[in-house]
Amino acid sequence: MSQRFRLLTEVQVKALLPPGDLVSTMRDALARFSAGEVLQPVRSVMSVGPGGAFFGLMPAYVPAPPRLGAKLVTVFNGNAAKGLPSHLATILLLDPETGALMGLLDGRYITEMRTAAVSAVSVQQLARPNPATLAILGSGVQARSHLGVFAELFPLTNVRVWSPHPASRAQFVQHAVDLISFPVVAMEYADEAIQGADLVVLATSSPTPVVDDSWVSPGAHVVSVGACRPDQREMDPRLLARARLFVDSRAAALVESGDVVQGLRQGAFDETHIRGELGEVVLGRVKGRNTDVEVTVFKSLGMAVEDVTAADLVFRRAVETGTGTELSL
Repeated sequence: MSQRFRLLTEVQVKALLPPGDLVSTMRDALARFSAGEVLQPVRSVMSVGPGGAFFGLMPAYVPAPPRLGAKLVTVFNGNAAKGLPSHLATILLLDPETGALMGLLDGRYITEMRTAAVSAVSVQQLARPNPATLAILGSGVQARSHLGVFAELFPLTNVRVWSPHPASRAQFVQHAVDLISFPVVAMEYADEAIQGADLVVLATSSPTPVVDDSWVSPGAHVVSVGACRPDQREMDPRLLARARLFVDSRAAALVESGDVVQGLRQGAFDETHIRGELGEVVLGRVKGRNTDVEVTVFKSLGMAVEDVTAADLVFRRAVETGTGTELSL
């Protein structure tokens, strides 16, 4: 007997995945992971070719309600010259009772939006109330998705953006004009963007730190979504050492995050400096912010359970609305 499954394109996924709903789904996924209710190995990653490209496999199983699937993700930084995104992904959903393929979804947009949604959960749990000023370092896909989600959920009145390329900064500001109603200002220097900001989003492809500890004001909340390999880092180790540090997965951070791995190796802090997983804060098992002047940092690496639960949300809506193409293997 052939397997029948539903194919969903990026355009179809976008139509079925509003950011507000995704934030609550990610909050639940983070809590379930930290409660030990998810089976999920640390991401398996291998290098591809001489150009420093990566291929990653990210499976996850949630027993109740049952969900099973995996994301296949690639990072090819040379894709821009070919007119393709550097990060591409496909998500497979499997029937938890039979293992048969149920859904094949474009995962690029899901990855983009679930990352921003998880960051929004970190703001809800770790930032001071009513953040007004947002600084973004980076001008790519993740910078744009974070701006969109944060602008929808938080009472922002000012956004400052920096990237090393003036043309990219200008394009980001132009994109923001059609997205939000308050000012977005391109800054010539990174420190000018960050100083005094309530929220700082680091969404860069830099393998070396892009933020200095002295730039980050007391009480700020920093979200780092770049530097996802052990030989990369976005943050000054002194910033991590002074901040109250949280991660999505402790096990993954200790082997994948260059900001954590290299900080430990250099003796800037030890493993106990990771105060907890974001899901533990959601569950109330670990305290988030202690004071209004404390700096908090959330180091995001991304987890398979986020992708699988987000894809499951899309898939169920697709079945209800008849969206997608049914195919047979």
